[in-house]
Amino acid sequence: MGLTPGILLLLLLLALGGNCIAGGQPAPTDSPGQLHYALPPMTYETPDAYSAGPITVLFQMVHSFVRVVQPYNFPEDIVRKIIQKKFEPSADYEKVAHYEIGIIICAVLGLLFVILMPVVGYFFCLCRCCNKCGGEMHQRQKQSGPFRRKYFAVSLLVISVIISIGILFGFLACLQVRTWIQRTQNLADSNLKDLRTLLNETPKQIDYILAQFNTTRDKGFSDLDNINKLLGGKIHDRLTPKVIPVLDEIKAMVTAIKETKEALEGVNRSVQSLRLESRQLNNSLTEVKNDMEKTLENNECTAEPVQQICDSIKESLGQLESTPGLDQLPSLDTELKNIDSILATDLEGLVNQGYASFDNIPEKVKNQTAAVVQDVKNVMSGISSNINRLTKQIPIQDTLSNFTVYINNTESYIHQNLPKLEKYDSYWWLGSLIICFLLSLIMVFFYLGMLCGICGYDKHATPMSRGCVSNTGGVFLMVGVGLAFLFCWLLMTLVVLMFIVGVNMEKLVCEPYANRKLFQILDTPHLLNEEWEYYLSGMILQKPNVKLTFEQVYSDCKNDKGIYTSLKLENRFNVSEELNIQKHTGNIMSEFENLNVNLDNIVLLDAEGRKNLQAFVTSGIQNIDYNTLLAQTDKPPVKVNLLSFSLDLEDKVRHLPPGNVKDELRTHAQTTKGIQHQQVLRMEQSLNNLKKNIGTLQRTSSGLEEKVNKVLVSLDSAQNFMANNISSIIVEETKKYGKIILGHFEHYLQWVKDAVTEKMVSCKPMATALDSAISVALCGYIVHPLNLFWFGIGQATMLLLPAIIFAVKLAKYYRRMDSEDVYDDVETLPMKNALRY
Repeated sequence: MGLTPGILLLLLLLALGGNCIAGGQPAPTDSPGQLHYALPPMTYETPDAYSAGPITVLFQMVHSFVRVVQPYNFPEDIVRKIIQKKFEPSADYEKVAHYEIGIIICAVLGLLFVILMPVVGYFFCLCRCCNKCGGEMHQRQKQSGPFRRKYFAVSLLVISVIISIGILFGFLACLQVRTWIQRTQNLADSNLKDLRTLLNETPKQIDYILAQFNTTRDKGFSDLDNINKLLGGKIHDRLTPKVIPVLDEIKAMVTAIKETKEALEGVNRSVQSLRLESRQLNNSLTEVKNDMEKTLENNECTAEPVQQICDSIKESLGQLESTPGLDQLPSLDTELKNIDSILATDLEGLVNQGYASFDNIPEKVKNQTAAVVQDVKNVMSGISSNINRLTKQIPIQDTLSNFTVYINNTESYIHQNLPKLEKYDSYWWLGSLIICFLLSLIMVFFYLGMLCGICGYDKHATPMSRGCVSNTGGVFLMVGVGLAFLFCWLLMTLVVLMFIVGVNMEKLVCEPYANRKLFQILDTPHLLNEEWEYYLSGMILQKPNVKLTFEQVYSDCKNDKGIYTSLKLENRFNVSEELNIQKHTGNIMSEFENLNVNLDNIVLLDAEGRKNLQAFVTSGIQNIDYNTLLAQTDKPPVKVNLLSFSLDLEDKVRHLPPGNVKDELRTHAQTTKGIQHQQVLRMEQSLNNLKKNIGTLQRTSSGLEEKVNKVLVSLDSAQNFMANNISSIIVEETKKYGKIILGHFEHYLQWVKDAVTEKMVSCKPMATALDSAISVALCGYIVHPLNLFWFGIGQATMLLLPAIIFAVKLAKYYRRMDSEDVYDDVETLPMKNALRY
């Protein structure tokens, strides 16, 4: 179990390493950011770390004891000599002895215990048979007897508790080892399943990488099909800040010309209407005025007070006159004719043509680059064929299938041989239980002896009159002493053997593996092969001078890195060269260099349009006397408000006596109101329209020449900018567009490199398998419980020596004696006096 994952790790690294590289990739480039790739994740069952649970505290305690016994560092020099077969016991025994001195001392002490305890027990039995060493059933009564009895009892109890704890440690270690075969079986299955997952998922990862090239190619095709937006649109956007404002200004000028035409037409309509309405108003006022004068010449106006009223009315008739000049307003037919001639050339259509010509840049780019786009697509399809052909040349499937067979064979071997170990495991379980049982049996007699002795002890009883329970307690203690003498040497023998094996395994395997000293030993130059500086690089890369160490490979695998990085396979297969961007996409850049886009024929406004703008300046609207016209529009159509005049007239008429004059004047007042409503109000509306249109013309004509000149200057500037800069803009945007297309492939190839070097075929399951074999199965399941077992049993066995002493001393106070001391002189026996009273 310890070798299989390590061999599997090494072989898998060798086999998969070269295969991963052949699918290498290009040098890193900037990622365009539109595409995102991620390898399908792999899920493994075996946990990264192992924990023994609460019993870990006991393992750490034993490990601390081991460090006290063996405080020296890992003997690197000795191990190197052993590996190189240069170790000579006669020359290096001092180094070995110095390193093992702690173990040797403890082992010697244990052997002394093994040798002396049977001898001591033998002579102890002989001594007791001769009524010595406490064998005489006679107890001298002393004043310190009660204290000594309690002291011996407490000491034995404490020692027994400590021994029981040691037995418990041993039993827990037994339980920990009891299921090690099943746990090792599960651990092996989990690791093999993870390795099989690694092998099965690797082809899927390769297929995924190849599939992502199709995604990248499709993205490139999509961008090529949208060259009108990505290239033409960018060119259009670069020119927009210079061109669109100019076209907008020209369009605004066209709108102003149209508004001018509408305003001129409105002025002419208002002028014609005012001329006609002014004559009609003048005739109506003259007619009303004449009729009123005839009425006022009636004889009724000669009598007082009528005459006075009639005279007042006659004096007010002079106000019935229209405002002069309204029928003489000038027409603007000449200016209107000039504007009509400007608009007759469809200036707005010319401006729209400028917009259309500018907005058609993307379509022009697409039409002019159709051939190049098709050539680039052909090159991309060729790249796809090259990559597919390259991957088909990699014998990864055959290699993976071979290692699948190897894993299957390894799994079969484990399943066949691990069950055979159950027989030996049962021997271990039985033997450890017997050891724990023997110690437990001794402790049972000690506990029963103390229990019976304490419960049956009578302080008033003499040694010869002690009760049966107390005597039984003493017998139990002596039985425990006998069993201790009988088995302690055998137990110590087993403890010494397990101690020597366990401590050396801990210090020479488990601890150096945990702190990676073992890897550092293996990484010693020329150690495993005198001709190779670094064994691993010589075996995998055939380049022994490349610094590839076991420690570095293990660390990289633990950190979930890919085999390519872990094994430095760039020294064997250079991924950047295999999938160099220039190697696969150099033709694409050449095609883009041949890209030729001609946009020199874009005209924002032709000569005729310019001529019309200039004609607008000379159309005459600037020469119109707007102030005079506006002053005329501010005048009312009639000198007097006819409504007020008629109301005043009606008021005067009410003071006239009934008659023809009153009736006729009342009729004239109504006629005046009718003129106000029917003619004057209409003329006022015409004057307002005229004023509005004149205001529009005045605003348009204000600074007209400067406005037009500014538009023409901007037009020339924009046209010159396009003529002078459009070629450089096309070149710049073409390069950017080419980078976008190539960026997809560079991003893909960079991702492939990262995937191969960092993610694909992660060797973490291999490092986990090695950890499972050494750290978990060997150290966690066997060595640590073994050390805990000898620690607990050894502690219990060593403490049997003081336990025997105290048990023998204590039994004397519990057992019934055959004789006792008798004193006639009371004064000489203070204890007896104390008992009497």
